[in-house]
Amino acid sequence: MKKKALAMFISICLVASLWGCGQDGGKDKTSDDIIGHYEPGTATEKPFTEEPTETPATEASQSMQDMMTNDILTSDDACEECVMPYPGYEEEYNTNEYNDLAENPWMSVANSPLSTFGADVDTASYSQIRNNIVYRLEVVPSQVRIEEMINYFRYDYDEPKAGEKFGVHMEYADCPWSDDTKLALISVNTEAVDFSEAPASNIVFLIDTSGSMMDSNKLPLVQQALCMLAENLTEKDTISIVTYAGSDEVILEGAKGNDYYTITKAIEELEAYGSTNGSAGINTAYEIAEKYFIKGGNNRVILATDGDLNVGITSEGELERLITEKKESGVFLSVLGFGYGNYKDNKLETLADKGNGNYSYIDSIFEAKRALVDNLGANMITVAKDVKLQVEFNPENVKGYRLIGYENRVMAAEDFNDDTKDGGEMGAGHTVTAMYEVVLSDSDMEINEIDLKYQDTEKGDLIYEKNGKYKNEIFTLSIRYKEPDQDKSSLLTYVCDKKAYSKKGSDNFRWAAAVAGFGMILKDSEYKGTCNTELVTELAKSCDYEKDEYKKEFLDLVKNYNDM
Repeated sequence: MKKKALAMFISICLVASLWGCGQDGGKDKTSDDIIGHYEPGTATEKPFTEEPTETPATEASQSMQDMMTNDILTSDDACEECVMPYPGYEEEYNTNEYNDLAENPWMSVANSPLSTFGADVDTASYSQIRNNIVYRLEVVPSQVRIEEMINYFRYDYDEPKAGEKFGVHMEYADCPWSDDTKLALISVNTEAVDFSEAPASNIVFLIDTSGSMMDSNKLPLVQQALCMLAENLTEKDTISIVTYAGSDEVILEGAKGNDYYTITKAIEELEAYGSTNGSAGINTAYEIAEKYFIKGGNNRVILATDGDLNVGITSEGELERLITEKKESGVFLSVLGFGYGNYKDNKLETLADKGNGNYSYIDSIFEAKRALVDNLGANMITVAKDVKLQVEFNPENVKGYRLIGYENRVMAAEDFNDDTKDGGEMGAGHTVTAMYEVVLSDSDMEINEIDLKYQDTEKGDLIYEKNGKYKNEIFTLSIRYKEPDQDKSSLLTYVCDKKAYSKKGSDNFRWAAAVAGFGMILKDSEYKGTCNTELVTELAKSCDYEKDEYKKEFLDLVKNYNDM
């Protein structure tokens, strides 16, 4: 283990030295110049494990482990006397925090025909899981949010039609892990926008520089990530930098986005020390964002931290109230999480959810590029806020359902029409994909129902019309959303009928099913049925995945997890 740790540490240092931001103070370098022409799975490095092992070739060109360690030093080159472990790898020092939520149960359509939840485009759960599998760390069930795993990947959905806010795709097929059920897929996507052509941005980098951030996979990685983002800013953008440790400090205020030297120099000079007064930094960051507010523009605070807040407002509930109040200013909050071993996922997810923003976990420079360069438009430009989805199942054709994932996004049915209730935010080019396991009326599977005095649950007379008008409909999807600068929502509805059925489903369907199945395995879900890693691999390989490096990486992760 010591040899593995040393090699890992030295490789990270080499990466940091080679890819450090603002190396020559100019803006003539592109992100490809700084980090190389990265595509997941194309690096040549070899993984380190407890004992040297032979890694069989897979259909992916290399695994994610190849990207995150370095071939320059093998474990045999390690010096026993100078071991400095990868931050957080010792499980006994693990103080990570996650919210532990029970999975969504089976629901009776006769008693509960409506399923309501807020949109979620976060991806932090998947990259945390990847980090753990790469470094042979335990994946705990509370770390797994299946919707974030599914939504990490790109899908081949049609763009929204001209004049429409969303593209919507719905289908259902046989459930791969149960003979008694079907699996339904719902996707809602927005049109992609080039960040360079987007409205002006007013961005405040809020950076945690407390002592807990000194590890190599924390502040040094934050600095590299934000320098990469800075390369894509223009003269129309305004940038400020606030740091917080024991107290908050304004490092840069109101700089032009094209002043690359000033921005990156300020980022490069940051050092980690002291305690963590996050609430003070949040207040200051919002004050500056409001001072430079751009009407009709992208006004956003980007928080980079491990979430270990130990001074000022520190509890999850107090932070939720603080951010809920601050978001009324029209400034959105995005959260970038870093590190392992002292990571506070529960707090960071709450901050992003309540701040009208998105939440990403940055486990490597490659994930930073994905989140802050490749998906910059999606993660920075909000095109719809408070997005809520409500599915009404037709009891004539469906007797039970279970929403897979979204446990912390589930809402009461009556909240769907209440504009004071928060939904989720979608950026330009974002996709929200959800999956339901459903029990059709002709299935032998039993769904527990509650006998009602005023409603005939056998016939459902008060739910659907007896004249057969809706006999071919499986469910109706309703979407509520607000424009980014408005407080009144709009409503859209779409119908999924029996024509949407196919035995095996589309490539999109099978890929999402594979990821959902893997998530249930990681959670040791009571609903996983016959799902195992062999089925997950079979589903994934039945798709057209070979041109998508992130999908190839997923197959490597499944294999590596199976070998742990």
